[in-house]
Amino acid sequence: MCGIAALHHPTSVPTAEGAPMLDAIEHRGPDGRDHRQVGGHAWLGHVRLSIVDLDGGRQPLAGPGGWSLVCNGEIYNHEELRDELGEQDFRTASDSESALVLLARSGPAALDRLRGMWALCAAAPDGRFVAARDRLGIKPLYWAEVGGVRYFASELRAFPTAVQAAVETFPPGCFWTPGTGLVRFADPVPEVLPDWSGLPTEIAEKTTREVLIDSVRRHLMADVEVGVFLSGGLDSSIVAAIAAEERAAVGQRLKTFAVGTADSPDLLAARAAAEHLGTEHREAVFDADRAIAALDAVVESVESFDASLIRSAVPNWFLAELAAQHVKAVLTGEGADELFAGYGYYHRSHAAELPDELARTIGELHGLNLQRCDRVTMAHGLEARVPFLDADVIAHAMSLPDELKQLENGVEKAHLRRAFTGWLPDELLWRRKSQFGTGSGAQDLLTPHWESRVTDADLATTDAPVRTKEELAYHRTFRNALPNVRPEAVLTRFATA
Repeated sequence: MCGIAALHHPTSVPTAEGAPMLDAIEHRGPDGRDHRQVGGHAWLGHVRLSIVDLDGGRQPLAGPGGWSLVCNGEIYNHEELRDELGEQDFRTASDSESALVLLARSGPAALDRLRGMWALCAAAPDGRFVAARDRLGIKPLYWAEVGGVRYFASELRAFPTAVQAAVETFPPGCFWTPGTGLVRFADPVPEVLPDWSGLPTEIAEKTTREVLIDSVRRHLMADVEVGVFLSGGLDSSIVAAIAAEERAAVGQRLKTFAVGTADSPDLLAARAAAEHLGTEHREAVFDADRAIAALDAVVESVESFDASLIRSAVPNWFLAELAAQHVKAVLTGEGADELFAGYGYYHRSHAAELPDELARTIGELHGLNLQRCDRVTMAHGLEARVPFLDADVIAHAMSLPDELKQLENGVEKAHLRRAFTGWLPDELLWRRKSQFGTGSGAQDLLTPHWESRVTDADLATTDAPVRTKEELAYHRTFRNALPNVRPEAVLTRFATA
């Protein structure tokens, strides 16, 4: 996990702008920093959080044909790609090098073969340049064009102030080259899915369990220790249960981390799950004073003012701060609700077109939960991984018959719960869902705070794109941190109806 910045111009590039861009995202890469001018048209910069090939994975990486690459993320199938491509063009053991060699050999359309979370920029001395982002946008990438210069960076704060008004989100599943423009190479949900109508329930549950175990196993790939964010909810508890078993198989004990206000539902449930799984468990406890004191830093880090996003980001901020003291990477349960219909509004308002609504929300995760997950962890030099959003898991889950995703006695995700029968105590496996900002206690602290401090007149007279007093307060901080960024260029809303 890292941070990247890049500049491109058809004839010459103002490389002096590169260093300040890296300064702004140095928190993403506390273990190293480097840059490279490539020919006369491109500059690539990188800050590194060392996870794979600790000694040899420094970037920019150099590859065949004079190509250089900077990449933020993890390529989980890099060993398979290395075997297929042959060792002759590899110089390191870095997972990112598989993307570089694949790109140099087969061009940007081949990037759909990468399995993982990544955003990259690559350039060759002859003028070729590629920017690309994984199919879901798990890893961030923004871009802007001003005066013929194209700017790319992992976070909004990296862009020069004069460029911020032109910044847009680089779309997931796309690559850009000077010759082709923007090209889509992959969709969040595959267009062609297996037809599993009539599939016996027990086979569906077995397959769901197997595909998730495989994904968690691959997401544990690292040359450093990997922990788990354990919220006490179903999704993170399943991830922790699989990871704990994988670690026990090699004689290791999994580290888990939980957060909440004292005696909050999530904290108590996570404690019970950790005790059952035998993990090395730690907790971050916060109160109103700590939550409110952290708000400015959280809003500036998340680069959003959506109230739901910020409420969930505050406990995640303390959680990441704690975990970063003990591990360099964590697994999370992000994405399970969008795959297995875990939100109540899916069933209230979209039962008739459930697959379409699930696909829509999966496609928008990059501007919501994934943005929050990336920013609060990387603010503390911590990598977050999302095994539920592996390509194979998505293809499997989205091919399941609709009836397996319906409520069962009013409980969501019954299929997922049954698939892991015996892995967790029933009181945890069938615990009802609460959103993280609620279950951790953050909403009860933050919403009343702003309701009493922002006036009705403030909300009525503002021209900011906000819905509540709480959101107006966050928008003010957002505007102070990023004075020229257009909110409509980066704002995604949580769906609730």
